[in-house]
Amino acid sequence: MNIHDYPITPRENYLRLMKNDDPQYLCNEHLYTNGFFFDAILLSSPQRVEGETVKDSWGVSWKWLKGHFAANPYITDETKVIKDITRWEKYVDVPWPSKIAKNWEESKARADAFDRKNQLLMCVCFGGLFEMSHHLMGFEDALMNYLAEPEAMTELLTVIADYKIEYVRLLIDNLNPDMIHFHDDWGNKRSLFMSPETWRKMLKPHYERIYGYIKSRGVLIQHHADCVCAPIVEDMVELGIDVWQGIIPQNNIQDVQKRVKGRMALQGGIDGAVFDFKDWNEANVRKEVRRACDDYTPAGHFIPCIPNGVPLTPGINDVVVDEIDTYGRDFFKRLKGKGSL
Repeated sequence: MNIHDYPITPRENYLRLMKNDDPQYLCNEHLYTNGFFFDAILLSSPQRVEGETVKDSWGVSWKWLKGHFAANPYITDETKVIKDITRWEKYVDVPWPSKIAKNWEESKARADAFDRKNQLLMCVCFGGLFEMSHHLMGFEDALMNYLAEPEAMTELLTVIADYKIEYVRLLIDNLNPDMIHFHDDWGNKRSLFMSPETWRKMLKPHYERIYGYIKSRGVLIQHHADCVCAPIVEDMVELGIDVWQGIIPQNNIQDVQKRVKGRMALQGGIDGAVFDFKDWNEANVRKEVRRACDDYTPAGHFIPCIPNGVPLTPGINDVVVDEIDTYGRDFFKRLKGKGSL
């Protein structure tokens, strides 16, 4: 559907969904923001190429196998950036954003032309603190060092957080975004990667600094984590996260809604695992989209979407988008008719 086919703008409707303030419809998430706004820092960084291994500005190797959906960190004993966490300064040359992106004119021009009346301008900051830590040294080394070398890891995380604060400062100074999408997966589909106590000790204080700065500038925070984070959901609220994007059903979403009590909006809920494979069935896709809308939206402060952005199997996303747009068009009218609102 077209932006102008709706009774209120997608921008206004998204804000109402967040606040549970009389939203008028549900639609695919792309309409709310027109996707990620790619800034001068991202565009000035080394670009990943299908079929090749490319090093990013931190020196992390990314390998993109032909025919695969995206590149992944390629970390071996030879390619890992940090080979000894106690001497991390020896290995890390921080690519401060102000040194990477010196020309913001093109990004500013696109931001000036962006349709803010109808959509939210959402910048993106990929690679959160935990993800950056294991990109630099490998997943196993990172998890071990969080426990065995907390002082050295804290020093490294402090520098990464400083980098992120400079990054978002430049985004806000140059582009004045409505929202920043911050990306950091803290777990898998079963549990957190570390105990809540370790997360609170090692990661939370640095996020307090980063998100505290973003909030001080009046910008909304959308945190992506398409994994189990239910054990720390109250902490996420305390960090000032406006929208947890990527919430998966394995979090027991209805229980999370009761615990959060509207203090943080939730975005996700559609379980791609039930249909995202080669021999997919259109009816099953539509059924799962409707289930997520019906199960989670009536409690309020909820935006249905695919938690990881788009399905991996070609063709499925078109069905997901169509089902959310068509089923969601009169969703709240139907709820009011049932006396649910």
